Amino acid sequence: MLSFDSFMLLSALLLIVGVITTKLSSRLGVPALVLFIAVGMVVGSDGLGLIYFDNAEVAEFIGVVALVVILFEGGLQTKWKTVKPIIPPSLSLATLGVIITSTIVAVAVKYILGVSWTEALLFGSIVGSTDAAAVFAILKGENVKERLGSTLEAESGTNDPMAIFLTVMFIEVLTTDQASVFSFITTFFWQMGIGLLIGIVFGKLATYSINKIQLDSGGLYPVFALAFAFLTYSVTDFIQASGLLAVYVTALIIGNQDLSYRQSIIRFHEGFAWMMQILMFILLGLLVFPNQLFTWDIVWNSLLISFTLLFIARPVAVFLSLLRSKFSTKEKWFLSWAGLRGAVPIVLATYPLTAGIENSQLFFNVVFFVVLTSCLLQGSTISYLARKLNLVGEQTSAPFHTLELVSIGKANAELVEYTVKARDSIANQQIRSIPIPKKSLINAIIRNDQLVTPKGHTVVRTGDILFILTSKESKDQLKKILKESTPYPVNEDAATVEESD
Repeated sequence: MLSFDSFMLLSALLLIVGVITTKLSSRLGVPALVLFIAVGMVVGSDGLGLIYFDNAEVAEFIGVVALVVILFEGGLQTKWKTVKPIIPPSLSLATLGVIITSTIVAVAVKYILGVSWTEALLFGSIVGSTDAAAVFAILKGENVKERLGSTLEAESGTNDPMAIFLTVMFIEVLTTDQASVFSFITTFFWQMGIGLLIGIVFGKLATYSINKIQLDSGGLYPVFALAFAFLTYSVTDFIQASGLLAVYVTALIIGNQDLSYRQSIIRFHEGFAWMMQILMFILLGLLVFPNQLFTWDIVWNSLLISFTLLFIARPVAVFLSLLRSKFSTKEKWFLSWAGLRGAVPIVLATYPLTAGIENSQLFFNVVFFVVLTSCLLQGSTISYLARKLNLVGEQTSAPFHTLELVSIGKANAELVEYTVKARDSIANQQIRSIPIPKKSLINAIIRNDQLVTPKGHTVVRTGDILFILTSKESKDQLKKILKESTPYPVNEDAATVEESD
């Protein structure tokens, strides 16, 4: 048993190693989550022996908490305008795609592992969904075409409920004699429908609450938002609906509304999501005993199942699910290869362990190996495949210029960030000609990653990022002016004024 001081020291070292690992992963061309798992295996009982961990229930609990945080962060940063057009294909992949993948894998598992059909279908359900943590981590910073990236993110954010439903259903079939098809169908529609409804309600409630409440410190707003993530999951799960779906929908609504302290909230959850990824994957690595995993039978059988999943089940599922979509053939091949498996299958593999299902340890070891194979093969080649198939968009970089005043928590003021678009009225206008409210002031302009000091004669140009300090009662009026598309009358020479800034 570790002492408290030893536990704190080890936790600090693991987090430091985890953060450094993210830097090494890009240089090595290996997904960071694989290295996180490797760290867990190295410090575990079969490695350095620093930590002995074999509690599947604790791993399942922490895994679910981590998934809530990761899905919430992913939803916050997902743009509705890019998701809306691809909702039908994403939902098709998240439902029909999971069923097809699970069924094909189950056939392979039946003959490779020699288990019953119900057990084989249980295994197929466990690995049937793509993983949000893996997909969000791999696609972050990549310049894959927006429609493809959005489809993958939306699919991975919404297909966990289907995989969880199928997994729980087959565990119930194996452990009880009272399972019925009608109850399963009813449960499915209840989980999906109510999960979606609660996600919408709590998303609107959270947005309203964050914007209306006046907290003493700006640092409390991210905590307030996180509380809604956990509240959404717990309430939804309490009534036996899909908590993960509700959390993702809630975050999607919050992230696409005008939000007080937006940057603070997003940056906090981005860091917290990384921490939970590090914790979750290291913990899952600890749960594995390499001397049980790397045996000839496990390795050979896992490779056969991985081959079936990557080269048969996933492509068939994608092509059938997107049969009537507008995706080209090469885009479908890319979507097939980019369907990473990650934490969700490993967390789901702990369900049979806690339920005492026969062959549960075998399933866990094989699922773990399948996930490793998926991350290593797919995760390290996604960017290369996108370039080979000419599916990359223009290289974009997220703006790192974040200007927020953390000292105005009690003040009746807020800092608004706005990116000027070509159709906006304020584009090509001098600042003095823009009728912003009296209690508003343009504090800074970021142009081509350079700071421009705003003056009366400064011309606002398309692509400029404006930081405007405004009173809260003037915020709505200010945003209405910023988004106005009818040009204001200005000096005709304004757009050609030479600026000395």
